Amino acid sequence: MKPEALESPASAGAAQIFGQPRGLATLFLTEMWERFTYYGMRAVLVLFMVDAVANGGLGLDDRTANAIYGLYISATYLLSLLGGWIADRLIGQQRAVFAGGVLIVLGNACLTLGHTALFFLGLTVIVLGVGLLKPNVSAIVAQLYPEGGSRRDAGFSIFYMGINLGAFIAPLICGYLGQRVNWHAGFAAAGVGMVFGLVQYVLGGKYLGDAGLRPAPPESPAAAARMRTRVQAFGGGAVAVIAILVFGVYSGAVPISARQISDAAGYFLLLLTVGFFAWLFFGGSWTPAERKRLYAIGVLFLASALFWSEFEQAGSTLNLFGDRATRTEIFGWQFPSSYYQSLQPLFIITFAPVFAWLWIRLGPREPSSPAKFGLGLVFVGSGFAILVVAAGLAANGVKVSPMWLVATYLLHTFGELSLSPVGMSAVTKLAPVRVTGLMMGLWYLGISVGNFIGGRLASLYGSMPLSTLFGIIAAVGIGAGLLMFALTPPIKRLMGDVN
Repeated sequence: MKPEALESPASAGAAQIFGQPRGLATLFLTEMWERFTYYGMRAVLVLFMVDAVANGGLGLDDRTANAIYGLYISATYLLSLLGGWIADRLIGQQRAVFAGGVLIVLGNACLTLGHTALFFLGLTVIVLGVGLLKPNVSAIVAQLYPEGGSRRDAGFSIFYMGINLGAFIAPLICGYLGQRVNWHAGFAAAGVGMVFGLVQYVLGGKYLGDAGLRPAPPESPAAAARMRTRVQAFGGGAVAVIAILVFGVYSGAVPISARQISDAAGYFLLLLTVGFFAWLFFGGSWTPAERKRLYAIGVLFLASALFWSEFEQAGSTLNLFGDRATRTEIFGWQFPSSYYQSLQPLFIITFAPVFAWLWIRLGPREPSSPAKFGLGLVFVGSGFAILVVAAGLAANGVKVSPMWLVATYLLHTFGELSLSPVGMSAVTKLAPVRVTGLMMGLWYLGISVGNFIGGRLASLYGSMPLSTLFGIIAAVGIGAGLLMFALTPPIKRLMGDVN
């Protein structure tokens, strides 16, 4: 399967299915299988790392495992910023998606082999693959709708269903294989999913037309020459540094702990975020209207990062709470604890049409994007407020009812539906056209920052009473949501005619 097979005539993008571009089905399935791979391994990742070596796990303590988990999920989204830039400037979104899928397959193959060094190498390769695929498949969706408007919003809603279909199926298959057969069987199943996604992506690539096929043209031949020089210098240096670090860490020559790597990543994320926004706000040849919209993106970035820092506890603190403090039996049926990870996507699939209907039904009274972000934060904080009670009941070693987690995940789902698809669509509408891929990378950078903060929060698991930890998380989420409601009017003024 060669990347050239993705090229197709521009007219191919005109094919329709149920009133939507036929290419949306290709991207829907690509993202579905990529999310199957991602959520399949996420469902068992922390459980595998804390399991005893005698059982096939890594035998890590909770603090270290959660630090690695937070660093991993943060890095997958952080690299989306670079992946968006590579697509915009060098190879185009279509080729970036293909290359990312190949790397994801190779990374999961490393996890399947069972060697500890290969496990961490596999995580590294998967991070690179997700960084290339994730922002660019979303950017191609936007380009299928050059007219914009409500039809594009509907397309993103359908696309978002693909994300959650893959996320729902993944824990049921990969979680079962990982917990009931062996961990590496679960990782293998996740990798097979991405193979399916790549095959259908190549076969259906003709329906994408010219959407995301080529990088943005350079401003001038001189600019193109400067870009080539910078890429060669940066690429060569990056490859050399990565090779040295990988060899040193995996050979044991460089004694670096997971905690040290996590700390360094935190400083890097902070510097990168501050530096990027400094360039975004004070550099670039933006028009006054574009600059105001970029300020609005900055506020949404902060709200998004805070939301995901709480939402992504699903794979760490909530995963451990489900495994250790919650019954895994209902009506006499015993199930693996990783099955709890399917609740959120199941609720998404169930309630996404309800939310879509609600926004349409409200008409002119529909909340603006900033107000929906406020709703998302209140919902995610309220989910943890419920668990304060459950954690108190489980403090003496008694396993609580599954309904506590069900209620929490339901509220988190309402929060996700209020914020995530709205945010993806808003960024594509607010971003200057010439940097759409880069701005999608920025959206995923916000998720990266949130995931990293979430990993640091998760590392507190066991260091304080769970009721206290969950109470702090609940208070921060609800408080931030109320603040977002108060800031909605000025943010709307910055957004101009974008709702």
